[in-house]
Amino acid sequence: MSRPKILIQLDPDPHSSVFDAVVAIDSGVDQLLRYANVQPDQVRDLVHGAIFTRGPKDLHRTAIFIGGTDVAAGEQLLQRVTESFFGSLRVSVLLDASGANTTAAAAVLAAARHVPLADASALVLAATGPVGQRAVQLLAREGAQVRVASRREDRAAAVCQRVMAKVPDARLSPLAAADPESIRQALEGVSIVIAAGAAGIELIPAELLHQAKDLRVAVDLNAVPPLGIGGVDVTAQAESHAGVLCYGAIGVGSTKMKIHKAAIAALFAANDQILDAEEVFEIGRELAG
Repeated sequence: MSRPKILIQLDPDPHSSVFDAVVAIDSGVDQLLRYANVQPDQVRDLVHGAIFTRGPKDLHRTAIFIGGTDVAAGEQLLQRVTESFFGSLRVSVLLDASGANTTAAAAVLAAARHVPLADASALVLAATGPVGQRAVQLLAREGAQVRVASRREDRAAAVCQRVMAKVPDARLSPLAAADPESIRQALEGVSIVIAAGAAGIELIPAELLHQAKDLRVAVDLNAVPPLGIGGVDVTAQAESHAGVLCYGAIGVGSTKMKIHKAAIAALFAANDQILDAEEVFEIGRELAG
């Protein structure tokens, strides 16, 4: 009889995420152990509790999920988790703090349905946020030329440096896009735009979307009115606006959820997987067929 699948949920927030817990259970986890307000210096003992309680042949039945709303804190927990492993004593780990990895993967895959990413020209607005940074990374890894936009060019340039550390051959251009005119210029010549801004902030007014003659796909990841792209319904899935195929946040949400569940299920295939942005994207690509 096989051991039950145990998922250990590590969350730096004061309360562990109910959303992540429900998705874990719906993904077929047998037992969910939830830890909130996890600090980096607490990680080693939690990990050792996971790897010392089962024999090596059963460690693939235990896995760790790192969630929460603070992506930087989640990344720090991931580092501490992997540092706590040694030899064959390890378990698989998924990082999806604030849904950044699964959301970015879903957004890029939506664009890829309509535009070949290799050599495509793409624009990521609000690229300094966690989802935006991962969208830039995934687009660059697929060979796209990416305009990396922020309200301040120096912050956009910092994102470019971080992405190029992971994707050395990335073709990235930092730029400032803080007003309608600069956004209009940023849209010139691009076939893909992903708006990854904060909730309730419109980044692309409807008239600018209609003026972008080369644009083929627009993905808005803001679900809170006013939406990130004017005139695009939050539930839109490949809905045409002046010839641009548009996706809203809920429109890509179904793909995000499928990727999230598949990634959790994949944790239990082996005990040595580290699922971050690119690994999550590959899971999404497999789902897309």
